[in-house]
Amino acid sequence: MTRVIGLEEHMATPDVFTAWRKHDPNLDEPVMRWTVSGNVASPLLNLGPDRLRDMDIAGVDQAVLSLTSPGLQNLPRAEAVALQGPTNDIIADAVSRHPDRFRGFATLATLDPASAAKEVDRAVSKLGLDGILLHTLSGEEFHDLPKYWDIFAAAEQHRVPIYLHPSLPPEKAVDAYYDGFGLLGTGAPGWHYQTGIAVLRMITAGVFDRFPDLQVVIGHWGEMVLFYLDRIQLLTGAARLPRPLVEYFQNNVHITPGGIDSHRYLAWAIEVIGADRIMHATDYPFNGATDFAARDFLDTADISDADRQRIASGNWERLAQGIRR
Repeated sequence: MTRVIGLEEHMATPDVFTAWRKHDPNLDEPVMRWTVSGNVASPLLNLGPDRLRDMDIAGVDQAVLSLTSPGLQNLPRAEAVALQGPTNDIIADAVSRHPDRFRGFATLATLDPASAAKEVDRAVSKLGLDGILLHTLSGEEFHDLPKYWDIFAAAEQHRVPIYLHPSLPPEKAVDAYYDGFGLLGTGAPGWHYQTGIAVLRMITAGVFDRFPDLQVVIGHWGEMVLFYLDRIQLLTGAARLPRPLVEYFQNNVHITPGGIDSHRYLAWAIEVIGADRIMHATDYPFNGATDFAARDFLDTADISDADRQRIASGNWERLAQGIRR
C-alpha cells in the first residue's frame, strides 16, 4: 500500500490562541473567530490520539505539522519572538512522541528576521524539524524585501523547504477589493491570489537567482499561478529575468492540493509542472477527516502507479533526504 504524507496539516497552541485573542479580543475577524472558537479549535490543539484517529480515517500515514495562519506573523515583534521557540518545541515534542506519524515545519517570528534565521538553525539542527511554514505576509509586508532574505539564506543552507501559506490580506487590499464582500478575501479566492502574487514577487525580486537551491511549496494547486503560467510567462522579458519564468516553477517550486479534492486540477498540474513537483496535503483540520479522504483521492485518480507513489510520499521523502542538519 502506498504511504501517504500530508504537508499542510495544521496545529496551534493555547499560548498562541491567547496572543491572538489579546489583539482581537472580540474575534471580529471571521477566520480568526473560526480558528480560535469554532469547530476547528479543538483539533488544532490536539496532537495526540484524536488527531491520529483522524489521520487514520483520512488515510494519512504521516503529517507534517505547522502552526496555522496567521502564525506569529501578525503579532508585535517581541511577542512573536517570545513564542517562536516554545511553539517549535511543542511541534518537536509531538514528533518525538510519534516519529512515525508526525514531522514538523518551524514557525518563525519573521518581523525579527535575524531571530527568525537563527531559529531556522535551531529548529533544523537541534529540534529535527524538516522545513519552515511562512504565511505570505509579515504584518503587511511580503517577504521578497531584502530584509527577509536571511531567512531564505538559512533555508537554503540547510536545504529545507519553505511552505508558503495564505494569510489574510492587508487592510488596504481588503478596502480596495473586498469591502462589503469579506469572504472574497479568504479562500474564495483572495488568499490564493495573494499567495500566487507572493511567489511571483519572489521570482521577480531575484530571490531564486540569489538562492538557486531554495525550494518553496505552495498549496491549493499552485495558488492560481499554475493555471495562468502561459500568460504570466510574459514576465520573463518584462522583468528581465535571467531565465524563463516557467523554469523557476520547474526548479524551485512544488505544489500540493492543499485539501482541494479535484482530479481535474491534479491532471492539469501534472501536465503543467509534472508529477515530480507535486506533493500531498489535506489542510487538516479545516478539512476534517472525512472532508478530504487523502488516500482515496490518490487511489481513484487516473494516473500511473509511479506518479501516485511520487505524489503520495516519494517526492517529499526525496526532498527531506537532502536536508542538512
